[in-house]
Amino acid sequence: MNVQAVKVIYKYEMLRAWETLLQSFASPVISTALYFVVFGSAIGERIEQIDGVAYGAFIVPGLMMLALLTQSIANASFGIFFPKFTGTIYEVMSAPVSFLEILLGYVGAAATKSLIIGLIILATAGFFVPLEIAHPLWMAAFLLLTCVSFSLFGFIIGLWADDFEKLQLIPLLVITPLVFLGGSFYSVSMLPPVWQTVTLFNPVVYLISGFRWSFFEVSDVSVAVSLAMVLAFLALCLLVVGWMFRTGYRLRQ
Repeated sequence: MNVQAVKVIYKYEMLRAWETLLQSFASPVISTALYFVVFGSAIGERIEQIDGVAYGAFIVPGLMMLALLTQSIANASFGIFFPKFTGTIYEVMSAPVSFLEILLGYVGAAATKSLIIGLIILATAGFFVPLEIAHPLWMAAFLLLTCVSFSLFGFIIGLWADDFEKLQLIPLLVITPLVFLGGSFYSVSMLPPVWQTVTLFNPVVYLISGFRWSFFEVSDVSVAVSLAMVLAFLALCLLVVGWMFRTGYRLRQ
């Protein structure tokens, strides 16, 4: 493996994040603080607890997942789309670098940035509500798997998109609604039985449920099922990316 090539791509993407520090890191933190003010204060006065957990603390895993999913996709999709848009991606592909090394560089940087944002949001949440993490290792595992899998998904979107409108299409019209409808700010058990069944077809439910269990030992679905769903999504994304590079999809123009 060409480790030097991976380092170069990784460092370049990380430097790009530092150059846009306000947009990359400060914006998600400010948005999270506003969610706490609106949902934690306004709704928290009416809903004191859910499953024995204070409402302000209950929404922390959901808020983190909202930021992680959107930022992982945005970082990875723009990271590969921009060199594809400008044509510099062909220089990378003509170099003695395999698709795996390209993937490690771009996706690794996107996942790292999302991980940093997630930890910053977790620290920010501590100023609003008292937090205790029941299973810190499981929390870290779900955090890392989510960052990597959705960075891969964002990488796929970046390869698929051929203009800036398509780049924003799936995150805005698909991912964000799924997160809001996936139990970010409520428990699935609070819904009528019919809607509980419908909600289980939302893949984001399993991410949020497993992540929330690592905090409070409270979940809407089995932790084993949540972990299996995350790993299955990760494997699917790897297969799709491998197919894209093997066939040159949207790259050979």
